[in-house]
Amino acid sequence: MIQGVRCSKCGLMQLPKSVCKACGSRLDVPAEVPVLRSSSESSRQTPSVENPPSPAEMGFNSEPSRVRGRVVSFYGQGGSLFEIWIVNTLLTIATLGIYHFWGKVRIRQYLFGETEFEGDRFAYHGTGKELLTGALRALVVFIIPLFLIHSVPNIVWPGPATNLAVSLATYAMFILFIPVAMVGSRRYRLSRTSWRGIRFSFRGRMRDFLKLFLWSSFLSAITLGIYNPFFEAKRYRFMVSHSYFGSRGFHFDGSGRELLKSYLFAFLLTLPTLGLSWFWYLAKRQRFFWEHTTFDETLHFHSSVTGRAMMNFYVGNFLILVVTLGLGWPWIVVRSCRFVCKYLSQEGSLDLAAVEQEAQEASATGEALSGFLDTGLDFGTG
Repeated sequence: MIQGVRCSKCGLMQLPKSVCKACGSRLDVPAEVPVLRSSSESSRQTPSVENPPSPAEMGFNSEPSRVRGRVVSFYGQGGSLFEIWIVNTLLTIATLGIYHFWGKVRIRQYLFGETEFEGDRFAYHGTGKELLTGALRALVVFIIPLFLIHSVPNIVWPGPATNLAVSLATYAMFILFIPVAMVGSRRYRLSRTSWRGIRFSFRGRMRDFLKLFLWSSFLSAITLGIYNPFFEAKRYRFMVSHSYFGSRGFHFDGSGRELLKSYLFAFLLTLPTLGLSWFWYLAKRQRFFWEHTTFDETLHFHSSVTGRAMMNFYVGNFLILVVTLGLGWPWIVVRSCRFVCKYLSQEGSLDLAAVEQEAQEASATGEALSGFLDTGLDFGTG
């Protein structure tokens, strides 16, 4: 019979593993007690949608876990990421840009593989071929038509009226492409991400988000930005509340009204503080987003980030980028991942035995369009 091991830091009795599933501390496992194989190893294998593994096979407990103060840990190092990045850069140059897509996959695999929750690492299953195919589709469906609309009319019918019409048409296409890229990118990235072999997914409909985005953009414009906090909350709610881990979903119940006061305060103090007031608003917004987010309506997220921490983070990243002439990018990425994990925690019950595999298919076209338009989407940010 396998004996339990008690964590010296939090006191939780659990099956023998190398890391405590509650606080992340290293466990002192006696030599005679076998260490269970981490299910993170199996998570690196792409699960079959037709024959999904059972919760028991993935190492889930049969009873809900109710440990408080869970954290996400990131163990990546700037030096390790730099080695990957510099090789990617050289191979991208040597292949005239084609290797860029495989290089992006290598970086994501490293970042996800160095992120740990409950003693197990995340995994990224996207491929360079998928990203290349998605980029070619995005080029044909979106980029070439945009180029033609912008160029052909001025050649055939040159004049002020044509310039105005072309500018309006180009702007309209950009407004339409941005929400398409946001939804497509999130759908693809979540579908290629897993934890303990269970895939994430995004199930929001494109047309619903398109309506939300266009109407909220219009309201933000006519209110001179005052509606922006409501827009941010609605956009975040759509992205989070249609996201799933296996068969169980995330939920967001926040309202933009809770951000409005802080937003207006930051706006009024822009000049007196030389813009520094916005760091405090960004911290408030991040706390607001996380504290109104739940998983399966039982696991609650919490962020303790402050305005000063946010300011130090952005200023530090800027200085690293300038001083290193861009070569410090890998350290900025690692620093960003650690920053998110440092101030994020979860509390509440977590019934992983109830989670079933429900992997969803997704195209990389929206992901490629997101890259073209530089929407800046990352996993989990909305």
